[in-house]
Amino acid sequence: METILHRIEQIAANEGVKITAFEKIIGASKGVLSRAINNGTDIQSKWLQSIVENYPLYSESWLLTGRGSMLKEKTSTPEVNYECKGAPYYNVDFIGGFDIVLNDQTRTPDYYINFEPYNKEGVIWCNITGHSMEPELNSGDFIAMKEMTDPIEYLPYGEVYGFITNSYRTIKRMGRSNKDGFIRLIPTNKNPEYSDQDIPVNMIRKVYAVLGSMHRLF
Repeated sequence: METILHRIEQIAANEGVKITAFEKIIGASKGVLSRAINNGTDIQSKWLQSIVENYPLYSESWLLTGRGSMLKEKTSTPEVNYECKGAPYYNVDFIGGFDIVLNDQTRTPDYYINFEPYNKEGVIWCNITGHSMEPELNSGDFIAMKEMTDPIEYLPYGEVYGFITNSYRTIKRMGRSNKDGFIRLIPTNKNPEYSDQDIPVNMIRKVYAVLGSMHRLF
């Protein structure tokens, strides 16, 4: 018989993340879900609520009961507005002008993007330039980002992040390095022009999770 834990595994598989990374995303300690899955025990309702909040495209009814479709039938359409609905959009490139947003607390957003999956506290929209992450992220796309406050050593590997050092800003998938104290930056584009790069963790000033992207609205 399929259980809630089986359906949680389905969500993680559909998102392409391991259960350990899934635990981190929903704010659970390492082993909370994996132990429950292995032992067939229940989990606290607060973790179910966190899954619903962090993965709004999935049906709460399906998660709890198994009835209906896994994904919600209707998803929201992105809408631009100037009424503070949704997450703020700044017309700057992460690679080129993101420091403007970081350092100028008086700067107001160009507008807001009301798009349900990303209407969360701390999320902002900006632009991506460059081709190293194509076709996953295309130059000129809007990207939704949120600053990560946990130490980089505890962030899930295999996810896409925006990294800021004293010298440059880049968006790459984070992999495990063979060197102690380093991480590996992995481009999606398989063109020989782009290659993996190991950088020391102590070079990194800020890390932003790339939550999603979309083509320009107009």
